[in-house]
Amino acid sequence: MKESVVLLDGGMGQELRKRSNRPVTPLWSAQVMLDEPHLVVAAHRDYIEAGAQVIKLNNYSATPQRLARDGDPAMFEALHAAALKAAHQGRQESGREVRIAGCLPPLVASYHPDSVPDEATCQRDYRRLVAEQQGGVELFLCETMSLAREALAATQAAVESQLPVWVAFSVDDNDGTRLRSGESLAFAAQTVVDAGAQAVLVNCSVPEAVTTAMRELSGLGVPFGGYANGFTSVGPLQPGGTVDKLTSRQDLDPAAYAEIALGWVEQGAILVGGCCEVGPAHIAALAKRLAESERNGT
Repeated sequence: MKESVVLLDGGMGQELRKRSNRPVTPLWSAQVMLDEPHLVVAAHRDYIEAGAQVIKLNNYSATPQRLARDGDPAMFEALHAAALKAAHQGRQESGREVRIAGCLPPLVASYHPDSVPDEATCQRDYRRLVAEQQGGVELFLCETMSLAREALAATQAAVESQLPVWVAFSVDDNDGTRLRSGESLAFAAQTVVDAGAQAVLVNCSVPEAVTTAMRELSGLGVPFGGYANGFTSVGPLQPGGTVDKLTSRQDLDPAAYAEIALGWVEQGAILVGGCCEVGPAHIAALAKRLAESERNGT
């Protein structure tokens, strides 16, 4: 490989649900952080030990809108402080020099571009998220962006931190050339690059759609990559719903996922990892395959 691939971690929310015996709630991963913070630290550590070079904060469901709908808005600062503490503790316990990425998720709901707030609200709340995280992270990852306008607002807020900014879009599972909004992935990606994003990815979409998307990102002139989910479909998940409505694919074991992700690398991707239902074992298998490719010079 001409460039060394940077390996990201896998999904946190679903991994934490598998480790917790408590009932699932709309707050998803944030609820685990409140009830069982040691599980968050352990998950971060396990991803690092599997080979991840970048781990993401576990704050995905801790946006002002989600807390107002599903919890308590007063928990905003405490949840972000806990997410930062867990990531740093996991890194410290691993003894490895990995990067911690701040997370700028969809403000209201994943996969539902029609739920995105107006532009002024997006700008205000993404700046608020950036302010809570920027003192404890090395870069920002705007992820699961299903609408170009929301991605741009998140990017602009993150760029103001003067930290590196990566943007990950969620694409139509049946057409990896388009966002879930129907907008062109290539157009949306160029928009955030023009706004200062230093890398563009596709995430939380089926692996096959990510494979298609790699062709759309290869001409942007910036590093690109992907991290797919392992759901059969995200259709049943509605805003405010719980992830137990979703089912996982049975054909994406660690070896199968690594094989698909290596295909992205062959297309030029240098940022790869996993999203929902992709756990430490998948990342370990991918790390092993990447190491073998580097040794073989392929």
